[in-house]
Amino acid sequence: MQTLLPNDWQELLKEEFTKAYWFDLVENVTHAYKSNTCYPIKNEVFNAFKYCSFKEVKVVIIGQDPYHGKGQANGLCFSYVGNQKFPPSLKNIYREISSDLEVEMPNDFGDLTAWATQGVLLLNATLTVEEGKPNSHQKFGWNHFTDAVIQKISEEKQDIVFLLWGGFAQKKEALIDLQKHKILKATHPSPLGANKGGWFGCKHFSKTNEYLKSIGEKEIKWKLINENQPPTLFTL
Repeated sequence: MQTLLPNDWQELLKEEFTKAYWFDLVENVTHAYKSNTCYPIKNEVFNAFKYCSFKEVKVVIIGQDPYHGKGQANGLCFSYVGNQKFPPSLKNIYREISSDLEVEMPNDFGDLTAWATQGVLLLNATLTVEEGKPNSHQKFGWNHFTDAVIQKISEEKQDIVFLLWGGFAQKKEALIDLQKHKILKATHPSPLGANKGGWFGCKHFSKTNEYLKSIGEKEIKWKLINENQPPTLFTL
């Protein structure tokens, strides 16, 4: 497992790499990748930090753990690079963006790297997973590390938009200074959460851009284009 974080994250989080949990975490993850098929591939585990430096963070989206199928995860939460059935949670995210912003979104292109490069930290609470076993690495200690990331952002930055979708992500609110940052909460975009109400119509994407604009920050271009196929408008 890569032990050096990209960009400015290494210096920011250097104290974490001296703590007991980190050594246990590295041991657990190293053993898991040697013993089983795990995702994402090793050099993509820290992609959330690679494509979005600490300096550039404007928005934080918190997921739970990576997709657990072959060729699906790329180290960014909700981002999908597979060529099989489109993940329902991401499909619902796209549907909400289409409705909220009145834009077309692709129906088979889920790589969210373009969001990350604009300052959206796509952070899974657990950064690795065993093939076919969701949440299988949840007890490895990743939560200590990713909680520290959230706390550092809260402490050392100002006016960050945190998008907390579902009960799991909303528990992270306790790590965030509500006086300094913008919190937007909704149910999880998975069918189980979205169909209960509270996801469709949340307008988190326009609200995020309105807030960024109000503080003089550049808005996020949420629209994604698959250059290989014409986009399809998701409608409710």
